[in-house]
Amino acid sequence: MNILKIFFLLFFIISFISCGKEEKITILKNENIEEQMIELYNEGYTEFLNGDTLYAAKKFNEAELIFPQSEWAPVAALMTAYVYYSDDYYGDAISELERFLKVYPNHKDVDYAHFLLAMCYYENIVDEKRDLAPLIKAKKEFEFIVSEYPATDFASDAVFKINLINDRLAGKEMYIGRHYLKSKKWIPAINRFKNVVENYQTTVYVKEALHRLVETYYILGIESEAKKYAKLLGYNYQSSDWYKASFKVFNKDYEFSEKKFELTKKKDKQSIFKRFVGKFKRIFN
Repeated sequence: MNILKIFFLLFFIISFISCGKEEKITILKNENIEEQMIELYNEGYTEFLNGDTLYAAKKFNEAELIFPQSEWAPVAALMTAYVYYSDDYYGDAISELERFLKVYPNHKDVDYAHFLLAMCYYENIVDEKRDLAPLIKAKKEFEFIVSEYPATDFASDAVFKINLINDRLAGKEMYIGRHYLKSKKWIPAINRFKNVVENYQTTVYVKEALHRLVETYYILGIESEAKKYAKLLGYNYQSSDWYKASFKVFNKDYEFSEKKFELTKKKDKQSIFKRFVGKFKRIFN
């Protein structure tokens, strides 16, 4: 069980204890119901610790469905989803979490439910080269957390995961773009590289994408566009190998030396990178 899953387990233990403290009046009013509810919950928890995930999930589910009037019910529902997640039953966990969000939209732990749902999508990636749907769904959920619950610990974790997802999405775009470039399908290649430059600007693939645009436009004889992207590459990554490669596109026999060439860094407010920094601050700060 990895650190993240241990964190989720601790979260439920705390929720269980706090719920118990708040339910003293309810237990007095519905003593038999609450006692049976707690018995089912504890049975599920014991089986979970013993490694019987499916039986534990069944008991948590019973605890919620048999006694839906109890305030323990949403805790049991979340625990059902968690035990499925803990044993990599992501499809079942996703179904339980989606149901939880519909049945208990105002519950105090709804932010946790969204985060666990995002993690299920994120860890349910089988082959990202063929199916990007889980990545895109995970990114959407993480972005929702950042937007709706910015002051929580989940938000900072979500930002980190969004950056990882963007790297993977950009990598897929570059993979396809290189294939088009190799096949001399210039326009589809340009569209893929532009997508990386415009939508994945904080990823490790931006430098290569800019160089590929320089390369492709030069091949097509559109030197004005090639030079535009070369300037962007030089402005932001002048010391990179990709910039050196782009410079050689225009100077085949030139031996690169920083002393012989220095790109003038214009104060261009239209720079896509500067615009992105401003956008980033507005969203996440």
